[in-house]
Amino acid sequence: MAQAQALEGVKVVDFSWYAVGPQTARHLGDNGAEVIRVESTVSMDLLRVNGPFRDGVWGVDRSGYFANQNPNKYGMTLNLKVPMGVDLAKRLVQRADVVLESFTAGVMEKYGLSYEELRRVKPDIVMISMSAQGRGGPYSHHPSYGHVLQALCGVNHMVGWPDGDPVGAYGPYTDYFVPHLAATAVLAALDYRRRTGKGQYIDLAQLEAAIHCLDTAILDYTVNGREQCRMGNRHPYASPHGAYRCKGEDRWCTIAVFTDKEWESFCRVLGAPPWTLDPRFSTLLGRLENAEALDRLVEEWTVQYAPEQVMAVLQAAGVAAAVVQNARDLHEDPQLKHRNHYWVLDHPEMGPSTYDSPSYKLSRTPARPRMPAPTLGQHVEFVCTELLGMSDNEFAEHLAAGAFE
Repeated sequence: MAQAQALEGVKVVDFSWYAVGPQTARHLGDNGAEVIRVESTVSMDLLRVNGPFRDGVWGVDRSGYFANQNPNKYGMTLNLKVPMGVDLAKRLVQRADVVLESFTAGVMEKYGLSYEELRRVKPDIVMISMSAQGRGGPYSHHPSYGHVLQALCGVNHMVGWPDGDPVGAYGPYTDYFVPHLAATAVLAALDYRRRTGKGQYIDLAQLEAAIHCLDTAILDYTVNGREQCRMGNRHPYASPHGAYRCKGEDRWCTIAVFTDKEWESFCRVLGAPPWTLDPRFSTLLGRLENAEALDRLVEEWTVQYAPEQVMAVLQAAGVAAAVVQNARDLHEDPQLKHRNHYWVLDHPEMGPSTYDSPSYKLSRTPARPRMPAPTLGQHVEFVCTELLGMSDNEFAEHLAAGAFE
């Protein structure tokens, strides 16, 4: 018999789309919650039409991006533009514990699915809204995505080279940071409900959540009035510090030398070539002032070896170094394999596919894969007849009215 999971028995209705909301719901589903993912064929989740697609073939059920965000969920389609669709949404909420949505402020209200409206259906419901900039304020109705939010919260300003324009992080960076905070807020509200019997509304602003990933930038301004800026791969307290080209096609190794002791070890690994005795590099301050020249000399050494060799010899000498891994490296990484990081689930359209597992493992109630991401509307009949107890005639009426579109 399978072991019970931490959130088994918790019922979630996930109205969100794209990345932040679905990933938040995924945290709950991976830990045993029943998650019903509500979409629409009229206005489907845009993540379904974002690649990469299995075998390079476009299809709304072939997006690896969508699949990775949505395992352990039932797939339901509802047309909230027709009354029967809204009524069905409320019936789903009536049996639920948690409701998630990540639309622009005002969208759920437009469909008659605001928190106040849903409280009439389920007084102790926990609802979280994850709009870009929260409810209230001059910009609350601005729609946004992770690419925009990483600029608004200052991440783009920090990424790039000092003499160049802001570059920004790869992908919608904030989309992979915010869900952890959102899931924590949901769990806190569920615990509050367990203790008091009362639900509550969570107003999460993705922008405010994303600001937490700025590391010391906000603190530096708060304490010193100093605005940090782009440094490329440099570090204010380490040199050499960067990603260095190695032998092979687009292969790199990162190296970080913080102290004079580490510098001495680094020089021994290189065989103490004459340039390591250059007075410019004899102190950390000197190495920082001459970082550009030092980086060129370091790379003359690293290009002779595979990144794995560079990493191994430097780590053995007590110098921080690591291979810059690509997607293939990550799938073959022995540490990730040992921890069974990748779940393999058999998707109805894409076949066996890998999914990232949670980054944590609960000793008594570990997260586990139960089902792959749903195809569009895959579980409509199951949700309606098995979970909601709808009769065949009632199901046919809703079908004819376009409620499942």
